[in-house]
Amino acid sequence: MRLSLRPAIAALSLIAASSAITVPALAQDAGPQWAFNVAGTSDYVFRGVSQTEEDPAISGGVDVTVGSFYAGTWASNVAFPGDGDTNAEIDLYGGFRPEVAGWNLDLGVVGYLYTSQPNGADYDYVELKAAASRAIGPATVGAAVYYSPDFFGAAEDEATYVEANAAISPADKWTISGAVGHQFVSSAFDYTTWNLGAAYQLTSNLAVDVRYHDTDEHDFGDIYGSRAVASLKATF
Repeated sequence: MRLSLRPAIAALSLIAASSAITVPALAQDAGPQWAFNVAGTSDYVFRGVSQTEEDPAISGGVDVTVGSFYAGTWASNVAFPGDGDTNAEIDLYGGFRPEVAGWNLDLGVVGYLYTSQPNGADYDYVELKAAASRAIGPATVGAAVYYSPDFFGAAEDEATYVEANAAISPADKWTISGAVGHQFVSSAFDYTTWNLGAAYQLTSNLAVDVRYHDTDEHDFGDIYGSRAVASLKATF
């Protein structure tokens, strides 16, 4: 089944129309808040698919927040099957995080750019994002939808990704989390993906995460196969 509607746009419209949205007032002297991150991982996996042909990756990013508004950039090395040229992904993103009836929302846009890609590859694309999460006792539950009118690659596919996720902290410094998602593509590349893992906060700035990823379409290639991934991330 293909999605011909545009659920991300619909979600954005419904949220924008809600009269329950609250936006924290900005103090006159409030300035931007900056955050930086750098990470190493045994495999860069995005929506269940290896972006480095199952090899390690180094990534880093910077975010700036002013009140409920944010923007940032993030980059990682990448490698795709049959493509010896493309070597990095650079993401640019921004958005707005209001609160609605106890739910924390994230309404934004993400641009994915790829360096040294072959002529005609047309890897670059943009997604609209609408996400929501809230704490329920010791757990946090959430959902997200992403929509792109012209997805990764030269086929000019429309694509929608939907996900449900949850996290819980069973003990001090520990977090267990997981997600189930489905990538709808207007061509024949739909698939379902899921992940489950645990993170441990080594210090106030450093955390380690070990996670299992899988999809239901191993026939699409090795990069869609099951894998365990270990990551170390520093934030400051």
